[in-house]
Amino acid sequence: MRSKNAQLKRARIHHHKAHKPNEPVWLFDLDNTLHNTSFRIFEHISLGMTVAVKEALNIDDAQAHLIRRAYWKRYGATVIGMVKHHNVDPHVFLRRSHDFDVKPLVQAERGIHRKLAQLPGRKVLVTNAPLHYAIAVLKHLRMHRMFDAVWAIEHLKLHGQYRPKPSVAMMRHIVACEGVKAHRTVLIEDTLENLKGARAAGMRTVHVFHPGTPFAKYARGRSPYVDMRIKKVSDLLLGKRTLA
Repeated sequence: MRSKNAQLKRARIHHHKAHKPNEPVWLFDLDNTLHNTSFRIFEHISLGMTVAVKEALNIDDAQAHLIRRAYWKRYGATVIGMVKHHNVDPHVFLRRSHDFDVKPLVQAERGIHRKLAQLPGRKVLVTNAPLHYAIAVLKHLRMHRMFDAVWAIEHLKLHGQYRPKPSVAMMRHIVACEGVKAHRTVLIEDTLENLKGARAAGMRTVHVFHPGTPFAKYARGRSPYVDMRIKKVSDLLLGKRTLA
């Protein structure tokens, strides 16, 4: 059973019926998996991050851009570097960096909420993005009632330290808190490094791959730690028996 303490480690959205032992738990990434961030949102996130760094450190745009990129590459999330090196309030920073209305910016597969509703098993969101942004996107896609819980960047911490994807330790922690065996868990994700971490944690993996995904050009065929490669999320319905 999941302890009360474990439930506090991620955002509970809905308390669905008990998970059936023979059904998988689907861990979905958000950006460029459930929707196309490259369409319009990425530019807003990029600008918002630069502005948040600029205001927090009182520096110019060019310096802020370099710091934002450096921390993202080093830690997997800019906010981690800002907290670690500048003692910035993470909640204030994340609000400022994602301070925009997602509604006119989201582009996603048509009817994705109806299609994924047909996928048997519990659904959990795992994203390196902030919670308020993740919830806003899910609500706009009419998918927030479909997910049992959300693990956002605020929740991806172990022993007080941020451990975003692709942290293997974090993946194992999520599996334990969700009360499921790793081999019954499937991560659906566009970033290969994150899938590699999930595989090391014992999960099965699905790579969302199409020309619009940022890292598509680096992939040549199916990686050894990828169980299934799909062009759109609804393709999971075609392969659900293989992964179930």
